[in-house]
Amino acid sequence: YGYTGALLLPVHWLIGTSYRIIEGRVASGKICALLNVPERDAVAEPRPGPHTGAALRDPESGLTVEGGELLAVASADADRVAEVFDRFAAYTDGEADFGAVPVSRMDRDELRRRVLVADHDAYLFAGTLAEVIAGREGADRVRAAVEAASAADVVDSLPEGLDTEVDNQVRTLSGGQRQRLRLARALAADPEVLLLHEPTSAVDSHTESRIVERVAAARAGKATAVATTSPLWLGRADKVAFVRDGKVVAAGPHLELFENRPDYRALVTREAE
Repeated sequence: YGYTGALLLPVHWLIGTSYRIIEGRVASGKICALLNVPERDAVAEPRPGPHTGAALRDPESGLTVEGGELLAVASADADRVAEVFDRFAAYTDGEADFGAVPVSRMDRDELRRRVLVADHDAYLFAGTLAEVIAGREGADRVRAAVEAASAADVVDSLPEGLDTEVDNQVRTLSGGQRQRLRLARALAADPEVLLLHEPTSAVDSHTESRIVERVAAARAGKATAVATTSPLWLGRADKVAFVRDGKVVAAGPHLELFENRPDYRALVTREAE
């Protein structure tokens, strides 16, 4: 007994040390991988962006996001739509243009300020909830974004509301709650063009209905494209672009496409063609 009792403390220390070594190796590997990401070359002699309200066009897919419209982009392959959105924001190489200006030639800071791609699973950093949503922006903008994203109940459920300190990814909340916070963050940024990728895939239909109407009102007069197959978004959109194999094969009002395109109808109703 005395022998085992004497070994208890050093063995416990060795086990704890081995855990720290393993965690350190994993963390350092992630840091090295991040630091090894090649930096994209700066744009030589960047061109100023177009006038406010200019359209975004991607020749490769045929998708156009007009200024001031709510566009729904329906596709069975959401990843192909994400690729188009990334070309719009110059995250990947492409021939997309903003007005008459190629996005690849625009100043990166201006492009990031005017065109925002918001993924439904984007990373949420630690800090107060207000900072997570809108950084150093004013409280009014934060509250307006929270209301538009139908996330007031999420804020109210936390002990100190918007002043609550949260950890990375806010894992104490459900997937749907985190998704609404991501949407609120995107709305608080208030870009000229907002590209939302499946923003309500993890929420129930009643909440989604409120979000659709509130986002449409909050973004009135500004270009917003939503990658989705939800009938709630499709029915509310000014126009729907139907994408197959990465190409726009039809565009128009939801009801018109639903009546005239059996493949589109099958996609929306989740039926086999």
